[in-house]
This record gives sequence, C-alpha cells and structure tokens, in this order.
Amino acid sequence: MADKPRIKLPKEAAKGEVIQIKTLVSHLMESGQRKDAQGKTIPRKIINKFACEFNGKPVFSCALEPAISANPYVQFDARIDESGTFKFAWTDDDGSVITAEEKIALKA
Repeated sequence: MADKPRIKLPKEAAKGEVIQIKTLVSHLMESGQRKDAQGKTIPRKIINKFACEFNGKPVFSCALEPAISANPYVQFDARIDESGTFKFAWTDDDGSVITAEEKIALKA
C-alpha cells in the first residue's frame, strides 16, 4: 500500500514538556474527480482519517478530505507526563489502515 510512514519526535522529554510531532505518509490521495486516458473516472482513494494515541489515550485526530495533497503531512503538539508509546493510524477509504509506533522516554 504505502511506504513506512515518517515520524519525527524527540526520543526523550522532561515531564510536562510540550513536544512537536511531525508525520508524513506516502499516499497518492486520488480525489475521484480525475479521468484516465480512456475517459473513465479514476475511483476516489484517499486517507480520510488520521489518529494518534499515547499509551492508549487519544492525543490528536483529524478528518482528511479529497482536497488534501498527496503524501499528507500532519504536525501537532503533545504534552508528555510519562514514558510511553505513540501509536499512529491513517485510515483509507477502502478501510485499510497504515500504522506506526514511536516510543518516548522521560529525561532522567
């Protein structure tokens, strides 16, 4: 389906620190409004939802629409109060899900 998503976040943070998280996933994001060489409509195939959890709790989510560019980039902030794992999920129109995980530790 897609290449491994790229995620950028620090490996460790101080308790209570707000960190910036950047994500990029490879996806064509076909809007369903273009036609192929034979004049047939190319079916819509977009990532329509992005969600992030930290230690099982929702942190950020958004709905994506056909106007979003190919290879959607999402950036958001999160406050870190404990070590743990971020889980990221991008859901496609066909129900398939691209997932990734990144760990973060508290600074000693």
